[in-house]
Amino acid sequence: MKLIKPLLGLITINALTLGVAQANMPKSQILLADLNTPHGIRVSIISDKTSYNNQPHLTDTGLYYTREVISNNQSQTDIALYDLSSKQTSMITNTAISEYSPTVTPSGDSLSAIVVEEDGKQKLWQYPLSTEQAPSRIFDWIEPVGYHAWGNNNDLVMFILGEPHTLQYTSVVAAKGEVVANNIGRTLIYDKSQSEFLFSHSKNGQHQLARFDPQTKQVSNILRLPNQVQDFILKDENTIAYAVKNRIYQRKLTAGSDISQWLDLSQYCDTEISRLSYKNQQLAFVCSVK
Repeated sequence: MKLIKPLLGLITINALTLGVAQANMPKSQILLADLNTPHGIRVSIISDKTSYNNQPHLTDTGLYYTREVISNNQSQTDIALYDLSSKQTSMITNTAISEYSPTVTPSGDSLSAIVVEEDGKQKLWQYPLSTEQAPSRIFDWIEPVGYHAWGNNNDLVMFILGEPHTLQYTSVVAAKGEVVANNIGRTLIYDKSQSEFLFSHSKNGQHQLARFDPQTKQVSNILRLPNQVQDFILKDENTIAYAVKNRIYQRKLTAGSDISQWLDLSQYCDTEISRLSYKNQQLAFVCSVK
């Protein structure tokens, strides 16, 4: 796959928190757990643990993730792809600016990613998975974008940094963000079974898992989450899962549902698991490095 041509300038801004130098990016490692083998769980190491490796995005064929690249004592991030068949890693981008949060677009022929542009603004771009087309900005005016999730109709929700952080909904055609929630967490998921977006937010001193219906434009709380949980996945259409330290817990998407331990990953990660991505009985997880 062809590398994206370098752009001018070197940006040293973290994708989530403006003004944080990348030299201070925490070290982390990505691992992949295959949960459906004849001999039980099998865990493979995907990235090194000497730099920042984060934001995994599993697809049917590969695992995209954000990878820190350090050159001449300068740090920035590019998008990498681990191929599930060949077990090889290749770079999707190789630029002098930083890209984060790789996500396959609804069409399946491009990646969308947060790009920290030369002026420090964080905007949403798309990177065609083709050697013939150049990357391009999706929205000119919507920023600063931290995270995003696509729906089925070329629509999406975005985590917009600010005081407070807001959840904004739009479509590629509309190109104008509509604020639908405040004080939100970083995880945004599209629930295909319900045609709704899932996210977390803090309200009245409680950390809530909530849903946003793009048809009615209504937000409703589902259940209370532990305060330390910022990242979660949909295990199936009725079940979420999240990490607490180095164990994964699961519960049904109903208030008052029981919480049970799903996976104990302590032998593979002796610190904390900060991010998850799940597809086809495979779980990518990010382990913080001391």
